[in-house]
Amino acid sequence: MASSSLFAAARRLLSLGRRRGLLPVSPSRAVASSSRSNSGEEGTPPARPPTLGSTLWPLGNPGTLLVPEIELWAARPENHLRDVDLRRIVKELRTRRRHRQALEVSEWMNLKGHVKFLPKDHAVHLDLIGHIHGVGAAETYFNNLSDKDKTEKPYGALLNCYTRERLVDKALAHFQKMKELGFVFTALPYNNLMSLYTNIEQHERVPSVMAEMKSNGIVPDNFSYRICINSYGTRADFFGLENTLEEMECEPQIVVDWNTYTVVASQYIKGDLREKAYSALKKAEAKMGIKDLAAYRHLISLYGHLGDKSEVKRLWAVQMSNCQRHLNTDYTNILAVLVKLDEIAEAEDLLKEWETSKNEFDFKVPNVLLTWYCQKGLLDKAEALLDGFLIKGKMPPSTSWEIVASGYTEKGDVARAYELTKNALYMYAPNSGWVPEPSMIEMILKYLGDEREVKDVEAFIDLLKVAVPMNSDMTEALSRARSREEKKGEGAREALREDLIA
Repeated sequence: MASSSLFAAARRLLSLGRRRGLLPVSPSRAVASSSRSNSGEEGTPPARPPTLGSTLWPLGNPGTLLVPEIELWAARPENHLRDVDLRRIVKELRTRRRHRQALEVSEWMNLKGHVKFLPKDHAVHLDLIGHIHGVGAAETYFNNLSDKDKTEKPYGALLNCYTRERLVDKALAHFQKMKELGFVFTALPYNNLMSLYTNIEQHERVPSVMAEMKSNGIVPDNFSYRICINSYGTRADFFGLENTLEEMECEPQIVVDWNTYTVVASQYIKGDLREKAYSALKKAEAKMGIKDLAAYRHLISLYGHLGDKSEVKRLWAVQMSNCQRHLNTDYTNILAVLVKLDEIAEAEDLLKEWETSKNEFDFKVPNVLLTWYCQKGLLDKAEALLDGFLIKGKMPPSTSWEIVASGYTEKGDVARAYELTKNALYMYAPNSGWVPEPSMIEMILKYLGDEREVKDVEAFIDLLKVAVPMNSDMTEALSRARSREEKKGEGAREALREDLIA
């Protein structure tokens, strides 16, 4: 197939670029270099120095260390580190789910004294520790806090850790301790408990938590009502759902937002109550801002579940008209809906439109169409899509190669899956979140052990070991290949002796 030769050529170009120093430098250094060169040109005004945020946001790989970039930025005389900026950076990293980088920055802030940690900072730090190092490490951090720092915020952060890890007994005991200390005076701790019961699928316990909250004089917020509405809908208790929604709509301090109505619509769709779902979706659209991308995504997705092509296309057209910027997430969402509705020609046209946009090139977008091709057995089209990106100088990541390789595995063509999986392994990046699919690797290793030469098996295992620890499947494949080669050699020698005797 064409993609293997194209990929080999791309690898050679990458290697050449590294040797000649032609690969791009990190974004922050590139901007700084550009600023220096521009300012030196006669008649050209100096470029505006990059902000700390614009320096860090392009460094999206979870394995990239941000502190060296921050220190490099701060070393320039025109830049000044402010605690408000650093707090904002950590907050934004958490929002983007870049928890490891957020913890790295938070630890550096505290260690270097750039920010005097307040209880709210300890709460954020504790939550990040829980994400990266687990509940035990979060508990240790909490226990080492001084008494004055153990306010409702760190207590709430630890409760959130217990909730996230579904530790029911610890969560309930901690919640009781918070009540005794007078730290349960907002809806947030109750929301944590309701989320816990939702996560462990004990939806019937959610309304009682809501009732306790109200009996203690604490006003539920939007999130409280949404969790409760969801709990009724999950149990197909639409009477309870509608009563809760009606109560919410009558509360003067609550502004029922579009998100609540999409939760309601989603439950009606699951219950096959189409007319009520349409009514809720119309209310959601009436409540949303005309430039709210998240709202468009939710509505388009829900109309897709209803199988309503016209509403999907209408909303996308409205979004395109009202919003100047369209994120990769928006394109991924609409593509997923279009392929679900078998609107493939439109999906293909939309992918071409996305390629001409100024968005960062992210293969998560074409992977939607790539996955559909493979599910439908259109493997030639899938490979043609990858070839097209290679021709344009866009190197598909491991995930894209594996999608097509899986398609060939399903078809029974393990030899082709092997070739494509090699490409996936060539593109392997540590900390990217991708690991080879174990069942497919098992099939490929069996194929190699039974049919390919020892050198092929060794080369594949060398690639595989970078992503997966050496295991019995690898050693067995190598052993079988060597055994076959030895028998083949013995057979050739025996045939030669027979020829000589004859």
